[in-house]
Amino acid sequence: MLTFEQKQAIIETFPTLTKKEISLKRLNYHFEATLYEKSIVVEKLHPNGNGFVFVGDLVKYEKEANDKGLVNIRDYSEAALRAILADAIEYLSEEIDDSPIIEIWASREGAKLELEFNNRSWNIYHQRNLEESFGTRDDAVAYLREEGFRPSK
Repeated sequence: MLTFEQKQAIIETFPTLTKKEISLKRLNYHFEATLYEKSIVVEKLHPNGNGFVFVGDLVKYEKEANDKGLVNIRDYSEAALRAILADAIEYLSEEIDDSPIIEIWASREGAKLELEFNNRSWNIYHQRNLEESFGTRDDAVAYLREEGFRPSK
């Protein structure tokens, strides 16, 4: 486990983050250039090494994130901490088009699935029932191809 000082040093290599001291010797790091209401990237970094990084609804972290979109970084390695910080900053920097993209995919047998991009996720639906969800279009397309589906014309 990285120490508080090591985590602090890693976080401070991200020049777009601003340190703010809070109670109990804890630190928050804000991303002032955020495109959203949320600006805190690192929350409550504590001298005991505990702390949280905001990842919102990024599918990549859905198993680790709590219901507020925070991931506990207590046991993170340097590489993992750098990666999650970069992802969090990108997440808060990325302008997304809220209008969904929908593609129809079909199998040789005539079964049809919908691939829909909505709220940063690529979702696959069968008759409006969610089958799978992916963080990238490439992962969703790879899954569809493995299952024998091709884009419908």
